[in-house]
Amino acid sequence: MHILVADDDIPSVKLTSFVLEEAGYRVYKVYDAQNILQAVEQHNPDLILLDVMMPRSDGFEICRQIRRNSDVPIIFLSGRSLLQDRVMGLQIGGDDYLVKPYEPSELLARVEAVLRRRNSDMLNPSSRLSQGEITLDPVEHKVIFTNNRTTELTPLEFRLLYYLMKNSGRILNITQILNKVWGYDYEGESNLVAVYIRRLRTKIEEDPEHPRHVITVRNLGYKFEP
Repeated sequence: MHILVADDDIPSVKLTSFVLEEAGYRVYKVYDAQNILQAVEQHNPDLILLDVMMPRSDGFEICRQIRRNSDVPIIFLSGRSLLQDRVMGLQIGGDDYLVKPYEPSELLARVEAVLRRRNSDMLNPSSRLSQGEITLDPVEHKVIFTNNRTTELTPLEFRLLYYLMKNSGRILNITQILNKVWGYDYEGESNLVAVYIRRLRTKIEEDPEHPRHVITVRNLGYKFEP
């Protein structure tokens, strides 16, 4: 999981990054409010830790700008503990609000809780998802193409394609796919994913033997290309 830490306090960023990296997360760091939006677009993080009191533009305003284009989870970090600040942070689209100084264990617990909530909702979407010429309809479990052709998917096929499309361009390994789509790790069941990938390709690819969308990355996993 990729986490973007945006804070102008360099020692605080170093400590937070160390805690997160020790827990197995990949961390990107931004120290200037002006570069946060660019970093979000470039790295497509799974979560943002956003300091409220940054120079030039505060974290609340940055959150408002992020929410115009993205629903990435955001945890505010702040030295301000006033109730109105906490309420404001949640009202404008934050997922949690953590007051500095905080214990590393509390930070990890908050991060894990937000990501769990995010992942539990992620494969049960309520709105359509579009990537390139393909749109997924979560109500009827249909794939809709730009030429108005449609094809129906089984619930598992839909979850698999949704997960791939939601992470468009990112390589997903077998373990990640099994955990997110099937809900737990199927010991030694890597062929299960391959079977469903083939089934997906017969439904959405013009030439399933030479796929353009659901791509195999040798020895690494699969990715979706719009």
